[in-house]
Amino acid sequence: MSNFEKENLADSFPLEYCLPVYHCVSDENLPHLKNIIPYKNTKQFEQDLDFLARHFQFVNWDEFKGFVNGSFQPKKKIALLTFDDGLREFYDVVAPILERKGIYAINFINPKFIDNKDLMFRCKASLLAEKVKADKRVNPEIFSILQPKENPAQQILKISYLQQDLMDRLAEVLEVDFNIFLLQQQPYMTLDQMTRITQKGFGISSHSWDHPLYHELSVGQQLETTDKTFDFLKQHDFLYESFAFPFTDFGVKKEFFDLFFKNKDVFCTFGCAGIKLDSIERNFQRIPMENGDPAEAVLKKELAYFRLKKILNKNKIVRG
Repeated sequence: MSNFEKENLADSFPLEYCLPVYHCVSDENLPHLKNIIPYKNTKQFEQDLDFLARHFQFVNWDEFKGFVNGSFQPKKKIALLTFDDGLREFYDVVAPILERKGIYAINFINPKFIDNKDLMFRCKASLLAEKVKADKRVNPEIFSILQPKENPAQQILKISYLQQDLMDRLAEVLEVDFNIFLLQQQPYMTLDQMTRITQKGFGISSHSWDHPLYHELSVGQQLETTDKTFDFLKQHDFLYESFAFPFTDFGVKKEFFDLFFKNKDVFCTFGCAGIKLDSIERNFQRIPMENGDPAEAVLKKELAYFRLKKILNKNKIVRG
């Protein structure tokens, strides 16, 4: 048992809650994810869950709301397990593990990708980067789109949401058919699978319409993609009380929160800045768990970073 295990983590943890976030769990090689997310395999994921369960009390959505409102008193500090992007592995791999262990999770999804109607631009980049790395000879035509003196795979992985039209141009040159990939791989959950997930007791909630980087958008655009997703969730009887920012909430101004929280259906929002406080009371920061380390190491680094930031008085996000 490590020294970190021996110490009372619940006592040393600076917050009353732990909010881990994952995207995928799989024992397979997933080309649309391997260049952008170091996802864990089933053994690693179960080890994470067992570690977290020793230190925290896993809660469901209603218990989390009750905890925030003061009407639910847990036996120890709580953990709300979250997933992003609505990937198929949540249905095929994650949910059976969680059912067996009796652990709730909420998955924040993008309606544009449901039923595999489209592929998120970062997943497209991962596929294209894989193709470039696999080709023995780089097609010189791609340098009419990319910079010729830089690594093409790295350039592709840097393409932003606002530049994603470049993906289709590159796919044509590299002979990558995203539609065939969507049909064969089925990377996302279907609407029917999401309905079944909720019937099993899990949560499906909002992650924006198509996964933009919010600080690249105007406040009007931020509200448009968020509200459009809420309408979809409400229409299909999913959880429309919460919203998790895609990528990060870095750079999102107080104005967005002020306007968004005028919707009285909204209970809270989630970022993913790790163990950190936020000047927006109902914006909770989650801990990314997919950096290649087991949960113990992830939390150990987060705690050390939080303590350092606290000394420097920089452990709280202040919105402009």
